[in-house]
Parts: sequence; structure tokens; C-alpha cells
Amino acid sequence: MAERVEIFDTTLRDGEQSPGASMNVHEKLQMASQLERLGVDIIEAGFPIASEQEFEGVRRVSEQVSWPRVAALARSVPKDIERAAQALEKAQRPVLHTFIATSDIHMEHKLGMSREQVLEAVAKAVSLAKSLVERVEFSAEDATRSDLDFLVQVATVAIENGADVVNLPDTVGYTTPGEIEEMFRHVIGNAPQADAVVFSSHNHNDLGLAVANALAAVRGGARQVECTVNGIGERAGNTSLEEVVMAMRTRGDMYSFETGIVTEEITNASQLLSNLTGLVIPYNKPVVGRNAFAHEAGIHQHGMIANKATYEIMTPESVGRGRSELVLGKHSGRHGLARRCEDMGFELSEQETAQLYAKFIELADRKKEVFEDDLRVLIATMRDETFETYRLVQLRTSGSDPAMALVKLTKGSEEYVETATGDGPVDSACRAIERITGITGKLREFSIRAATPGKEALGEAHVIVEFRGRATTGTGASTDIVEAAVQAYVNALNKYLALQSTRDEPAAGKPKSAESN
Repeated sequence: MAERVEIFDTTLRDGEQSPGASMNVHEKLQMASQLERLGVDIIEAGFPIASEQEFEGVRRVSEQVSWPRVAALARSVPKDIERAAQALEKAQRPVLHTFIATSDIHMEHKLGMSREQVLEAVAKAVSLAKSLVERVEFSAEDATRSDLDFLVQVATVAIENGADVVNLPDTVGYTTPGEIEEMFRHVIGNAPQADAVVFSSHNHNDLGLAVANALAAVRGGARQVECTVNGIGERAGNTSLEEVVMAMRTRGDMYSFETGIVTEEITNASQLLSNLTGLVIPYNKPVVGRNAFAHEAGIHQHGMIANKATYEIMTPESVGRGRSELVLGKHSGRHGLARRCEDMGFELSEQETAQLYAKFIELADRKKEVFEDDLRVLIATMRDETFETYRLVQLRTSGSDPAMALVKLTKGSEEYVETATGDGPVDSACRAIERITGITGKLREFSIRAATPGKEALGEAHVIVEFRGRATTGTGASTDIVEAAVQAYVNALNKYLALQSTRDEPAAGKPKSAESN
């Protein structure tokens, strides 16, 4: 049976120190609930001495959480330790986490203390913490730049005074896998009664080695890994929880350890944290990034269709994500295109596939990514060259409360003109389009960005419009942002009509006759 490695999550404490990641008490409680569902062993809820809000956050998390241990951080001074113990009073399984620096550079320039003074402070801090809380963790700050024999002394004093966990952190992200593995082996091998405590590893990612160092520390004897969701934290961040957990799970041949993490909750935790903090998950982030299970290259898509294991070492379902995505872009091949069309319910002949592929490549050269709605339009126009779409030929808006819009659309040889009022220029223009087409749409999402530099930048609008319960995307571009938005709405409308034609479904309405104008 594999040995257990405990997961100490410090998203609410060290992770929150990431610039822009501050959370209020309510947000901490939301995240703590998700961490409990995720199955972490310890939730470090905050640094109570820092502020009243921090104290309240730890106290409320302590009350709310059922089975994970709840930890609070404190410097090795009595007022910090006592304040942390107060915040943990309602915790069912409290952990008081106290620390002091042990590297020569920190002791000299930050603390102004000698080694003997630091050893004395460790003894007093751990002893006081143990008298107040059942479980105590001691951290030797900047351990990876500390003298190894002095680290053995520090660990020995901490254990003698009641520490249950000894953490040897790479506070500045300086070490390498070989060095940290040797550090843990040396301290564990030389500190008396080392087998009576749990050794923990806390790493920062300044050199991009946090996960690798955490795994090396486990090989060196650590049985607790301190990490954060999405790897957030000070500077370049901390050990990424999802990466270290999935590395052990995926490479059990190299790391024969297990955790209690419910991996299917990883994506939920990642997305919740992103929503709470506003920190966007990088597309190429391992395990939880948008592209982690996306495949655009034609040869990759061909392999995925034959056997997913060709290009995926873990399944998206194992981390709580949907199916793998065959992203359609200019690098995609015919196999990926044909498979996506098949998933959408279209059976194409070889000739149709070849014809569609030519149209698809032409479109992919203009767009970074081709969506299903785009494919439906291409298929509709390919199968019925008489399929006509609406085209915006004139737009005039005025006023603001209410706004008025005049819209002129063409469809084939027919021309339609309507006016309408609304809450703003875009709303009034969309209402005029509804009058022309007889099709009502609800604008669900709207965003715009500059597609080109300069004062006369081309604005690119993206919308999601709901027609009869069907969400349809649309894009438009213009130097006028209102016009770009209206073009995007018309583009979504045309895709909806294409969808109806491919499914042989009636549209929600019919255009007014040209004569009625």
C-alpha cells in the first residue's frame, strides 16, 4: 500500500499574499468550503496577528470547517502565538504554525540574532504554542539557504519542545530538486526522534521549480506538502496543488505515494479561486488551464481520435473537466474537422469534407479559433448555395435616454429598414433588427477589444445571444464600437438561421416584406 502524503493548503494565507488575491471573510469561507470538498488535510486560514479581518477570517473558517485541520500562522513571539490560539478556539482540529528564520543572511540582516538566540526563541515559541494548542507546526524560514548542521539543531529543539510537524521551506525559491532531497535526508537522518514527527515541504516558484522541489522533498522523506490552488502566492507563487497531486497520481511508478485529494474537484477549486480573486488562469497552465486538454495540431487530433492515450497522460474527467477538446484552428487537419462535424450530427461525404476543409482553412486564416456555430454556417452555405444571410448596410444612432437607432439590412436582393428606441444605441439597434426579422434575441454577453493599435483602432466585438434557448456567438469589427457590436449581433443571428436550416427547424419569425418599409 502506498504511503500517505498530507496536503497542507495555504491558499487562504500564503496564496492570498499574491498581489491582487486578497479575499474578504465571506470569500475565504467560500474557498474553505471548496477546499474541504477537495479533500485537503490542513487549511491554513490566515495570519491572525496581521489584522482584525485576518483574525476574523481564521475564526470563521475554524467554526465552519468540519474535518480538515485548520492552521493559523504566528511568528515566534508570544503575542502572535496567543492571538493565533484565540482565533483557533472553535476549530475541531487546530494547528498552530509558528516560524522563525534560520539562514545566516536572515538572522543577521532581518532578525539581528545569533544562532544561540534563534535556538532559544524556537524552544520558547514551540513550548508556548504546545501549551495552547494540541498540534504545533514549526517552520525554519529560508531553510534551503541555512547551514545543514544548524538545521539539525533547530529541528531537534523544535521536536524536544513538542513540535508535531517540522517544515523546511524554500522561502525564496532558490533550491533545486537534488539539493532539497539531500537537505531532508540529512535533517531526518541526524535529528534525534525525527521519526516521531512529520516533515513538511513548502516551496516557492521563483525559478519554476516549486513542484519539482516538492516531489524531491517527498522522495527525501517529507510526508506533508504545503501548496496552493493554481500555485498562487508571493512573487512567482507557491507549489501548485493540482500539479503536485496529479504528478504523484499519474507517475505512481516514480512517486509511490497517495493523497486524500478528490481530484474530480480540482477544476471547481481552480475556477472558484479565479472568480474570487480575479486572477485569470493562464491558458497553458498544467492540469487546469483552458488548453490543458485541447488539441489543435492535425497529427495530435488524428492520434486522439484513434486513442486518447496517444497525447493525454491523464483524463480531463479525472480533474473534474468535460471531454477533451479538438480545437479547430489553422493547424487542424481533416480528421479533426470531420470528427467535430460528426460530433455535431453531420455526416459528410469525402467530397463534402474536402470542400468544407477548403472553406474552413480560409476562415481559420482570419480567425484564431473556429467554433461550432462557424462550422454550421459553412456547412449550410456549402450544402445550399442559395442560403442568404442578413448584412448590415446602414446604422444611425442618436440620443441616450432613450436612444434611437435606424437600421438598414439586406438579405439577397431584399432591403429592410426599421427604427426603434432602447436603453442605449446597441439595445435600440438590436430592437430594430428584431422588428425586421421577427426573431427575438437576448444579449447574454458582450465584450469589445481593440484589434489594431492607434487612435483609429479597429474594435472587435464578441457577443453571445440567446435565440429560442440556443446560445449563439457572434463577432464584428469596426472603428465604431457600436457598429462593431451590432455587426456581432447580426453575425450571431445569421449563425442561428444557419443552425435552423441544418436541423430543418423553423426559425422563430420571418422577415418583414420589403414593401412594408
